Amino acid sequence: MTATDSAFGAADYSHAKNDRIGVLFVNLGTPDAPQKPELKRYLKEFLSDPRIVEAPRWLWFLLLRLVILPTRSGKSAEAYREVWTERGSPLAYLSEDLSQAVGERLADVNVEVALAMRYGQPSVASVLDKMAEKQVRRLLVVPMYPQYSATTTASIFDAVTSHLQTRRWIPEVRFINEYFHTDAWVKAMAAHIAEHRAQLPQAERLLMSFHGIPRRYFLNGDPYYCQCQASARLIAAELGLGEDDYAVTFQSRFGKEEWLQPYTDKTLESWGKQGMKRVQVVCPGFAVDCLETLEEIAGENREIFQEAGGGELDYIPALNAEAAHADAMAEIIRPHLNGWPAGLDAEALKTRQQRAEAQSEKAGYPLES
Repeated sequence: MTATDSAFGAADYSHAKNDRIGVLFVNLGTPDAPQKPELKRYLKEFLSDPRIVEAPRWLWFLLLRLVILPTRSGKSAEAYREVWTERGSPLAYLSEDLSQAVGERLADVNVEVALAMRYGQPSVASVLDKMAEKQVRRLLVVPMYPQYSATTTASIFDAVTSHLQTRRWIPEVRFINEYFHTDAWVKAMAAHIAEHRAQLPQAERLLMSFHGIPRRYFLNGDPYYCQCQASARLIAAELGLGEDDYAVTFQSRFGKEEWLQPYTDKTLESWGKQGMKRVQVVCPGFAVDCLETLEEIAGENREIFQEAGGGELDYIPALNAEAAHADAMAEIIRPHLNGWPAGLDAEALKTRQQRAEAQSEKAGYPLES
């Protein structure tokens, strides 16, 4: 099958190749380097998404370009330099490690596992194109967010479907909206937390800190706040914690608008003033560690707690690419693949190719296999 380029792209299907199932992991994204020019490009793409900032476009356009990007890019670059490693951005390489580990666990399925970033590289569009070249005809999209929010999960849906609108022949698509409620994830999170707590001195309180969103988004119907609370309850129950043993807070607020409360930094400041000697913080909304966990929680918020009079703050890392995390994600994914054929055997594939060649010759249409 051949085709000329058009508004809907060129044909990329081969009768001689097996149809494949694709599993596309998508995380938030990261700048290419911890430098101001790269941060400016990244923040421009990120903050231009109407899912992220629900404001009149013309007003936000001016504010973003005239105020936010010139002032925030440099500060963000400094923050990224604090967490950057020889492998680059932790979010990027930890997400890649996790997706590869999950792919190994799905080796018995005719599946192509890939990773894309909602903002930055590799882009959703570029990875979808590569998956099409590998004849992915059935696609499962897995946002790397346990809890659903329009600011994250829905934005990934926008990016995927927007690019597929440019295709003549779109794949069959399934989408995992959230997975915070699954036994696999809850048990993996609880076991991970318990393992770390067992190696640390006893703390007075466990703090579960989630990324915040504007309170207005929740009031307009975003389920994120409820799902964060449910996540914490499920994890606490698995750990055998009482209501007074842990707290739920929200971090990373931006701008002057009210966000979900209580705020993480204000809570830790209050606990410091109360003279708490040791607290532990975990961030169950992050699949892998990133700027918001390593720099904001383990760095900035530790300082806030201690400067207010608190003692030690132990940050419990994200699940990252641990075997238990990969096991859990593979378990979560498998039911979503049910009913999709794994592909033709060699003989059936050969028969399909021969049939296509014969039909093509009879009809006078060129066939490229």
